[in-house]
Amino acid sequence: MRRELFTVDHEAFRQLVRDFVAKEVVPHYREWEHAGRLPRELFEKLGSLGVLGISLPEAYGGAGLHDYRYNVVLQEEAARALVTLGTVRTQLDVVLPYFLAYADEDQRERWFPGLAAGRLLTAVAMTEPGTGSDLAGIRTTAVRDGDAYVLNGAKTFITGGLLADLVIVVARTSTDPDNRRAGLTLLVVEDGMPGFARGRVLDKMGIKVQDTVELSFDEVRVPVANRLGEEGAAFGYLGHNLPQERMTVAVGSVAQAKAALDTTLEYVRERQVFGTPVASFQNTKFELAAVAAEIEAAQMMLDRAVRELVDGELSGADAAKVKLFCTEMQGRAVDRCLQLFGGYGYILEYPIARLYADARITRIYAGTSEVMKVIIAKSLGL
Repeated sequence: MRRELFTVDHEAFRQLVRDFVAKEVVPHYREWEHAGRLPRELFEKLGSLGVLGISLPEAYGGAGLHDYRYNVVLQEEAARALVTLGTVRTQLDVVLPYFLAYADEDQRERWFPGLAAGRLLTAVAMTEPGTGSDLAGIRTTAVRDGDAYVLNGAKTFITGGLLADLVIVVARTSTDPDNRRAGLTLLVVEDGMPGFARGRVLDKMGIKVQDTVELSFDEVRVPVANRLGEEGAAFGYLGHNLPQERMTVAVGSVAQAKAALDTTLEYVRERQVFGTPVASFQNTKFELAAVAAEIEAAQMMLDRAVRELVDGELSGADAAKVKLFCTEMQGRAVDRCLQLFGGYGYILEYPIARLYADARITRIYAGTSEVMKVIIAKSLGL
């Protein structure tokens, strides 16, 4: 499929990332999966390469390029190599936008050089044990006490929380019975603050290389100087970045579906059943033809949305449509591909098994498929 989304600069970056992934990621990936995390050294190497600072200002060691297409390339090349850099993706696509949009000058000087260099790792803590997609139901509290907020509460399903040096915590600083969305504030909790604890590393079905943890906050004193943006304005901040966060999931879904198709094509050409290559059976041809058609449709939809995001024109409803379509497509595509592997598709040494397990979460995080449908329905006036 001919794509017009990328420029010569993006393609040069693609080659840089492709070479890096082949040399620095693929040989160690199984070890990292067993460890359940990406090593800090990987972030430092990506920082040295300039990957982590693409969107950060040049004054702090970044490139100053506000172009989401570079993030797309990074995800596509990881998927192409049958690996996942989920924690890196979360830092670049989900967490950094909050720092870029709402950090004041003092915060930029304190944190941006470390973020660009890969010395500071980040996470964002929204989800709570009893609060998923309903951010207005957040119960973690932060009470102002002089020049600090006293933070209490718990968060769960926090990607990258195990190694994070900076955690953006969504907390309730005030309560308005008439407006549940009011009174939420973003506070940056730093590693080592008394009362900040990391709980269980959750044993997930898929994306094993991406650490996901529980966090707790017991009387943590967070300086007012660590507040991002205005007090009580966080719900609007979160909503502003959700379209990009959902696009990030969609980008990964399409890239991983393509990876599933490619590895399946290779397998069916080599594998023989009854003395005949699996690729020669009509069912194989029909199944993979259908998968290829769905992937191309999703890719065209996604590329249009990426361009709209870069141009600042992507609506929340359109981002929801893209996430819904691409993640649901991924689930169907990977399932059909795995079926063609027979029993081997259930064995983890084959990449298709991991792709299958990894795919299931994309219809859940960053807003479930059901939530996406609600958003789309509202845009239709329903």
